[in-house]
Amino acid sequence: MDVITVSILAVVGLLVALFVMVRKVVSAGSELPLDPHWIAELSVERYKPMLRLLDERDLEFLRAQPGFSRGMEAKLRAQRCQVFRDYLRGLEADFRRVCTAVKLLMLQSQFDRPDLASVLVQHQVSFALGVAVVKMRLVFFRWGFSGVDVSDLVKSFDAMRVELKSLAPAAMGA
Repeated sequence: MDVITVSILAVVGLLVALFVMVRKVVSAGSELPLDPHWIAELSVERYKPMLRLLDERDLEFLRAQPGFSRGMEAKLRAQRCQVFRDYLRGLEADFRRVCTAVKLLMLQSQFDRPDLASVLVQHQVSFALGVAVVKMRLVFFRWGFSGVDVSDLVKSFDAMRVELKSLAPAAMGA
């Protein structure tokens, strides 16, 4: 296979993955505990470990230790990638649930909020693209080629969480 064929296949694969992810994020979550307790418990703190989990400094420290082997690094990378994937699944699920809750509150509102609808769509698309990039970079990290920055995803989740918390008191009181 030549380089052009491989490139075309890679682009098609990425587009299919992106389509699936956008569809998954934009679609409504099946479970939605829209109650004050659930909304109050939503916190970005739960995802803070993701920001450091794949930090190269830990691997640099490991490399400096006596008895270090490539196998140790590979095992640590694999373990950390698995834990990171678990966090990412939780972040995706929480983001979907928050967006679904915001949509429901917008539908039940007495006032139209086209500005909020626009922001919601922008965050959903941005989040889906971010997840695709993070998943691709995670594969590269696993094999030692790049780092993974998830801070934009956490910020996007936090922005929607704050929006939900601002909308929820009015809706819960009505």
